[in-house]
Amino acid sequence: MSERLEDIAVQMVAGGRGLLAADESTSTIKKRFDTINLESTETSRRDYREMLFRSDEAMKKYISGVILFEETLFQKAADGTPFVDIIRAAGSIPGIKVDTGAKPMAKFPGETITEGLDGLGERLARYYEAGARFAKWRGVIAISSSLPTRGSVRANAQALARYAALCQEAKIVPIVEPECLMDGKPGDHNIDRCAEVTESTLRIVFEELAEARVSLEGMILKPNMVIDGKNARKASVEEVAERTVRVLKRTVPSAVPGIAFLSGGQTTEEATAHLSAINGHDLPWLVTFSYGRALQDSALKTWNGKPENVAAGQREFTHRAEMNSLAAKGSWKKDLEQAA
Repeated sequence: MSERLEDIAVQMVAGGRGLLAADESTSTIKKRFDTINLESTETSRRDYREMLFRSDEAMKKYISGVILFEETLFQKAADGTPFVDIIRAAGSIPGIKVDTGAKPMAKFPGETITEGLDGLGERLARYYEAGARFAKWRGVIAISSSLPTRGSVRANAQALARYAALCQEAKIVPIVEPECLMDGKPGDHNIDRCAEVTESTLRIVFEELAEARVSLEGMILKPNMVIDGKNARKASVEEVAERTVRVLKRTVPSAVPGIAFLSGGQTTEEATAHLSAINGHDLPWLVTFSYGRALQDSALKTWNGKPENVAAGQREFTHRAEMNSLAAKGSWKKDLEQAA
């Protein structure tokens, strides 16, 4: 596999394949396991992720890369095979979440700043040695009638840019993720407000990336779609696609090789339908998915923590990966979903 950042970035988004976000922190995966009444232990987390990573058809055909939590990057399957080796054997690229979470931002009520820059250079060297070839950092932008503030957006953009520069120095492709929340409080903003905030946020992010001398050709953008807040009216699939494409064309340089959308609280089918509609437009970038829950939820429920359900869980994961692969090509159809 090529070690050039530009080549890795293209491989992450090309050919209708996309990213599996399996980077849930220990506290987040506990919440997921709580929904199936399964205790979160190192063994149960290992078994669940092994089910996903050993889904051969999904991994080989539809998944270009896997974003891992630090525990998982160094973890081994039940038979002693490192997860990194399983992922690479499927022709997929191992990646790593490197931020340490969004924390309340001093003097900015209701807003957060993502932490994790201290010691990041040293950690990236260790992650590279372990096999990671891309990384992810999430900046969280709350939306309301008065939020976000420009100071909060600027601070998060600067952190994203510094992280991206450190990644590229470590020969790791940075995924730059400024997420404007659809489920923030009060979560009742409409699509116009989301478009306004997303556009202004992306402008500031790319200003900071330029200031930090980040190579656009060696990064991937992971943005939110332009969508109503979860408590507001629901725009049509086509309106979400049209508004999203309009904002991205106004703000994202064509030098960026690819965009991998987050699902951001959408339902499984919404995330797939919106991605397919976006890919129905004329785009200067490769556009695909970087989904967590939208790829995993149905597989998790089908598996239900039981060894005898592994094959059924893998079939469900493969189905969701295939549907999103079709969406990344703009060829997903609702009747395909219903016929499955």
